[in-house]
Amino acid sequence: MAYKVGVVGAAGYAGIEAVRLLLNHPVFELVVITSNADAGQPLASVYPAFAGVSDLVFSTHDDPALTECDAVFLAVPHTAALAAVPGLLAAGVTVIDLSADYRLSDPAVYERWYNTPHTSPELLATRAFGLPELAADDLADAAARHAAGEAVLVACAGCYPTATSLGAYPAIDAGWLAEGASVVVDAISGVTGAGKSANARTHFCSADENVEAYNVCRHRHTPEIEQILGLPDRVVFTPHLAPLRRGLLSTVNIPLAADVAATLTDEAVIERYRAFYEARPFVRVLDAGQNPKTSSVAGSNACQIGVAVNARARMLVVTSAIDNLCKGAAGQAIQCANIVFGLDERCGLPLAAMPV
Repeated sequence: MAYKVGVVGAAGYAGIEAVRLLLNHPVFELVVITSNADAGQPLASVYPAFAGVSDLVFSTHDDPALTECDAVFLAVPHTAALAAVPGLLAAGVTVIDLSADYRLSDPAVYERWYNTPHTSPELLATRAFGLPELAADDLADAAARHAAGEAVLVACAGCYPTATSLGAYPAIDAGWLAEGASVVVDAISGVTGAGKSANARTHFCSADENVEAYNVCRHRHTPEIEQILGLPDRVVFTPHLAPLRRGLLSTVNIPLAADVAATLTDEAVIERYRAFYEARPFVRVLDAGQNPKTSSVAGSNACQIGVAVNARARMLVVTSAIDNLCKGAAGQAIQCANIVFGLDERCGLPLAAMPV
C-alpha cells in the first residue's frame, strides 16, 4: 500500500533532501511539492539533479492537493508551521514538521527564544517529539493513534540537538554528570544548515576558507538540547560555521562526578553506549581511540559517536557526527514517518554514507 505525501518548502535545502529521499521510498509516494518562489516550475528545472527522475512541478504552499495527502512534511522556517499545522490536522493529514515551532514543550520558552507568540499551544500536549532514539515512547504513542485513524503531529528535533543529544544522553542517563555541573557543547555545521537564502555570513566570499562561532550564548537550539537532556539552564552551547556543504560535528564535554571519574574507562563508556543504542540501526559507537568524521556520515541517516575519558580533568568528551540535512533534518523526518505509519524505521533511508 502506498501513502501519498507532500513536501511544503520543497525547494529549500532540507526540503529538497526530503524530495530526494522520498522519490526513492518504497511506500511513500511523493505527489505534491511546494515553493511559492518556484511555483509553476518543474522540479528538474530548479534542481537539474532530478532530470529524467521526476516530472513533479512546484505549486504554492496553499495547494489544496496537500489536504488529500496521507502525510505532509513541513520544511519551512519557524512561524510558517504555526500557520499550516492546525489546518492540515483538521483535514485529517498527519504532519511531520521539520521546523522549530512545536519542538519546545513549554510555549513560554518558545516565545522567549523565538520572539513570537505561539498560536496553537494546545497541540504541544499531543505532538510527538521526533528523535526516535530518545523519544521512542512518544513516537509509539503517535503510531498507535495514527493506526486508530487520528492525524498526528510529529515535531522533529533540530540538527544541533540531534547530534548533541545522541552523544550526551547515555552518559547523563547513567548518572555520570557531576552534581550541578553544566555540559559544554562546541558544534560545527556546514553552510546548508543556515538555509538556502544567503546572508553576509553564508555568502561564498565570507564562508569559504573561514570558521567562526556565531550566536554565542543565544542560539535557539539551546533550550531544545536542555529539554532533551533534562538540564534546564545547564547547557553552554556554542555553534560554529565551517566551509562545508553537508555535515555537523558536535563535541560534548561532560564533567564527571569524582567517584565516576576515578574508575570510568573508555571501554566502559563504549559498552554503556553500545548497549543503550543496541536496537537503534542508525547510531554507531566507534571503538576506543576512533573519532567520527562528517565525511563518514555524509548522505546517510547515520550518527557516529566517539568517546574519550579524561580522568585527570574529570571529563568525558563525546564527539558525534551527522549529516545535517539527513539525520539532522529530512532523513530523521522520514524515519519518524516510517514509525508513525507502522513501517520499518530504516525504510527508504541510506544506512551507509558516500565513501568518497
